[in-house]
Amino acid sequence: MITHSRRRTFLSSSIATGAGLTILPSGTLAGKGPGEKLNIALIGAYGRGKQHYHDLRTQNIVAICDVHSECMKFAAKEFPKAKQYTDWRKCLEQKDLEAVVICTPDHHHAFISIWAMNRGLHVYCEKPLGDCVAEARAVREVYLKNKKKLATQHGTQRHANPNFDRVAEMIKGGAIGELKDVHTWGNRTHNKTAYLPADGKPPAGINWNQWIGPVQWHPYNPGYFDLRPGRGCLSWNMYDDFGSWQVGDMGSHTVDLAWNAIDAESPIKAKAFGDSPSPYVCPSKLTAIFTLPANNWRDEIRLAWYQGGPRPKSPNNALDLNKISHGALFKGTKGVLIADFNNRILLPLGKDTDMTYYTPPHKARAPIGGFMQQWFNACKGDLKTDCNFDYAGKMIETLMLGLAAHKAGKELKYDAKSGRVTNDEKANEYLSKKYREGWVLNG
Repeated sequence: MITHSRRRTFLSSSIATGAGLTILPSGTLAGKGPGEKLNIALIGAYGRGKQHYHDLRTQNIVAICDVHSECMKFAAKEFPKAKQYTDWRKCLEQKDLEAVVICTPDHHHAFISIWAMNRGLHVYCEKPLGDCVAEARAVREVYLKNKKKLATQHGTQRHANPNFDRVAEMIKGGAIGELKDVHTWGNRTHNKTAYLPADGKPPAGINWNQWIGPVQWHPYNPGYFDLRPGRGCLSWNMYDDFGSWQVGDMGSHTVDLAWNAIDAESPIKAKAFGDSPSPYVCPSKLTAIFTLPANNWRDEIRLAWYQGGPRPKSPNNALDLNKISHGALFKGTKGVLIADFNNRILLPLGKDTDMTYYTPPHKARAPIGGFMQQWFNACKGDLKTDCNFDYAGKMIETLMLGLAAHKAGKELKYDAKSGRVTNDEKANEYLSKKYREGWVLNG
């Protein structure tokens, strides 16, 4: 634990030295100047990929990859000179590639990220980085081996909202005293109980085998596809082989709001409860509680994630947290900070408490600007991004440990160095997934 004055020094010195800022050197590590364009492959060309067209137009899109012919046609109109693929493994072998943007279903994320980095490509990957503890750790490990030559960014684009930095400055600056607990939540639910039944043959325009990819085989059902805006991932990410439901979806965004403020490492304990565990679908209602180790400015703390209905209690019923669909509550010895992606409110605790003990930093960090643009700059410059695969890898490892604890039905003690549960050998089965023959994660 450090004192208030030492914590203030820690925060101000971090800001003064530009920690976390993207500062391009006069020369570039990637061999390209800031004004030059990257040769990028867009893997997953519609859905979330479509949301990136605006930024991608500023670069050279030399390849597009999608298993759905209609999605491919749509992307080809936008990027007519790009080569077309249905198999991302073949796409990654294109000789002129320098970077990839990954917008596939979740169960491909870790595979494509690792294969791309192994081929010397910069990577932007949508969340979550992996679908289990082992995948998140594997992606992070490959990145750490390549961090001096590759730029990575995890697709938690809300991180660019200025409120993320303001919250972090307040927590580290002592606005609520010594930090004790952090609570995060989301409100989405599902009602699925099993994988969808077989429903005819896939249309000629859908490569179903490639969509299934590395996970266990499931017969085609059109219900897994919903191309309406904002619906795509909500058709399939509640199924255990295809996603991690809200833990990996909105949990990635909301826990990022907390993760950015607490300088967290991987947890030492995790427990979870909610819906009955299922081998088919991820829980709709879930509470996961993690114990995070102390660091150089705070003690050991608890981090909680709630989804599907539960919420933490608002201090003195000061706010109706049910009106905040996705948010975070930081509890300290002198107050509480409640925030969503764009707003925050500071509440004192105790009759003698006021806000005079907190002063905003002399020089607050400037907005990072475009989130994908930050990655573009990093690819051509100093390789630094806010949500690289080290930062994101530890966060996703933590969230996926919550799902493992839910399956185990007990509190798990976790050794982050080895990536193993130490108090229940059987629970280690829940840290990884089984893949189809011929699919290799680190390829």
